[in-house]
Amino acid sequence: MRRKIYPEFSYFLSRDNQHHCQQMKNTVPSPVRKHTEDQKKENGSRFLYIAKWQQGSLSYRKMAYGSLRTLVFLFIFSVASPAVAQKKMTLILDWFINPNHGPIIIAKEKGYFTQQGLDVKIIQPTDPADPPKMVAAHRADLAISYQPQLHLQVHAGMPLRRVGTLIATPLNCVLTLKDSPIKKIADLKGQKVGFSVAGVDKMLFSSLLQLNGLSIKDVIFVNVGWSLATALMSGQVDAVTGATRNFETKVIESKGFASRCFYLEEEGLLPYDELIYVANPETMDKEMILHFLIATEKAAQFIVNHPQESWSLFSNTSSALQNEMNEKSWIETFPRFSLSPAALDSARYQRFETFLYKIGAIEEIYKTPALAVDIGANQP
Repeated sequence: MRRKIYPEFSYFLSRDNQHHCQQMKNTVPSPVRKHTEDQKKENGSRFLYIAKWQQGSLSYRKMAYGSLRTLVFLFIFSVASPAVAQKKMTLILDWFINPNHGPIIIAKEKGYFTQQGLDVKIIQPTDPADPPKMVAAHRADLAISYQPQLHLQVHAGMPLRRVGTLIATPLNCVLTLKDSPIKKIADLKGQKVGFSVAGVDKMLFSSLLQLNGLSIKDVIFVNVGWSLATALMSGQVDAVTGATRNFETKVIESKGFASRCFYLEEEGLLPYDELIYVANPETMDKEMILHFLIATEKAAQFIVNHPQESWSLFSNTSSALQNEMNEKSWIETFPRFSLSPAALDSARYQRFETFLYKIGAIEEIYKTPALAVDIGANQP
């Protein structure tokens, strides 16, 4: 089927040829540049006539615009054609949508995923422990997880690899109300401590207790699911672990409470990547994941350059996000987004692996490639 050429572009070609014809008028003697009306109709905007002196006489050589016309046609085809089918991709979040997910939502809203040929389906989990399991079971392409959790799950035999970073600094903290008698980690002895994700929260908290002369047996662990802040404010628990310094603290403040946050990296734990993207190494589509990371990198750069505009774009996706609490969380979160999500600090992962071995969380030390990969390392 012949594809219609835009009139505007046809006009451009005609004017272009008019320019060349005018040049010929200025350089070729008038008897030579005379053409019949039939010749003009035949040639139109397709051919350029070049006058050439040959053996003392002037002859015409007709140069076909074949290659140029082909390129022009392909250009118009690419602009005028319907969009090429997008590659479908499923991403499982770690939690309900919140400012931590800024680059993902902005990439979708700004069309960066579409530019990379992706149709990304973003799913909020019913259980925050589910996302890595769904990737391991081939039920999702990517999941958001936590670096400490990745180490434990790989040692447990789950087929997972870190392929990108969303937030490259710890967000986790042990959270208490400011007016509680808990002023230091050692004061948690005998107290009820709420958690959401059993494996990673318990491991990090246990390590923290060890560094302060306690053990996990010295506290009462309570699974409160999503409701970390609510459980703390209601008095169901005395402290929560796995709370984030940029979100739960703002939730508590919005309800009129003051909080105290014990930062893990300031209490003796090694720094780590808080939020990472994990994939199944047995089935992952490296090219598709790389395109995803290119889109989220572009989004992170946009957020850093335009934080207020980005907040408006992000918050307008849901009325549930349009409140002072989320806006404060956004301000505290966006500087922590990884600006190079595909980049991998291998030594950092190796150090954390060694740390986990020393505290007895794992039985042997794996090399970084068994835990994390630079998805774009072998790309041109």
